[in-house]
Amino acid sequence: MSSATSTELIPSFVSESHLMSDQHRAFRQELRAFLDQHVEPIAEEYEAGERFPAELLLGPMAERGYLGLPFPREYGGAGKDAISLAILVEETSRVWGSLGIILAAHIGLGSNPIFAFGNEDQKKKYLTPLAQGKRLGGYGLTEPQAGSDSGATKTNAVFDGTHWVLNGAKAWCTNATEAYSYVVSAVTDPAAGHRGISAFIIEKDFPGFSFGKKEDKTGLRASATGTLLFDNCRVPAENLLGEEGMGFKYFMNTLDGGRITIGAMALGLAQCALDEMIRVLKEENLTRDLWENEYRLAPLAEIATEVAAARHMIYNGALQKEKLDRWTLDGALAKFFASEIAMRATDKAVEHLAELGLQMNSKVSRAFRDAKLTTIGEGTNEIHRVVIAREILKKFA
Repeated sequence: MSSATSTELIPSFVSESHLMSDQHRAFRQELRAFLDQHVEPIAEEYEAGERFPAELLLGPMAERGYLGLPFPREYGGAGKDAISLAILVEETSRVWGSLGIILAAHIGLGSNPIFAFGNEDQKKKYLTPLAQGKRLGGYGLTEPQAGSDSGATKTNAVFDGTHWVLNGAKAWCTNATEAYSYVVSAVTDPAAGHRGISAFIIEKDFPGFSFGKKEDKTGLRASATGTLLFDNCRVPAENLLGEEGMGFKYFMNTLDGGRITIGAMALGLAQCALDEMIRVLKEENLTRDLWENEYRLAPLAEIATEVAAARHMIYNGALQKEKLDRWTLDGALAKFFASEIAMRATDKAVEHLAELGLQMNSKVSRAFRDAKLTTIGEGTNEIHRVVIAREILKKFA
């Protein structure tokens, strides 16, 4: 893959934040150099062809420790903090949304629950190869009849003395067919409501486990999204993740962290829109007469301001995740705001870049299509309004 020359690189205005250290800035610079060389030249080709970038993920990205960025070195990770993870997903999504969501799902959903709730044997067997980038991880929570209501899970698991036997289906799973292991939820005690939901680690080749249709999506075309099917799927007893009946709590905690990474993805897509507007307006050389070009320049100011605010909220959410036992409100605020900004920024960029914005293979057009997922994934923004209001009112109850 050839490296882009300096004249081909997109200008990028990244607002400063006191939450960033010099190490964070150095990491961003290193990451951008990698993305310019290895990702920028291939993104559109892979996106148009709906090609999953397995060789990129398990090759150069794994070699640099990106697939295990936040996990301790003892488990094969790079030992970086939560803000570094946000920067990884943000910058990757700025260049290619599909790659951003693949990383976010692998790290935040397919690997982190094992790190947070697994025992030592599970961490060594599953987390270590995931963090090393030898394998990819996936996650199964959403069901055809249980989208926003995770407590309405119907997939069930019955223990037969040596194995858990799972039956049911999980829908809209990122990295479906491409991951080796999946963390999924299933009902183990139907009479206990959400306290009867447990979590399991599923291997790709377990008997009774298969994949359904691949989704034909509006955006994020190079990411694999599909259905996980369980037909008397036999799961060894030792693959119960954590304690029986604690799955709902585990998955809600996982979503709290996932909201920060999906927010970082939204931030990267909004930054892409900002970058493209800067590039085009700079070429038009409108600075000689700002007042005459107010209509063209006003959206630039608006997007830059909103992206700066979203960045601070995402990084603050990441910081609170490391400091607090519970960061539900911070994660929900950040994801809600950043995803709304991604929609506004990409919409304005498409409108004001005219022909460029409407071309199917333009970066801003791709970001526009990709951004919609960020208002739906890890909880719809309608649900986030409820979560945010609930968390605020709890402080005064």
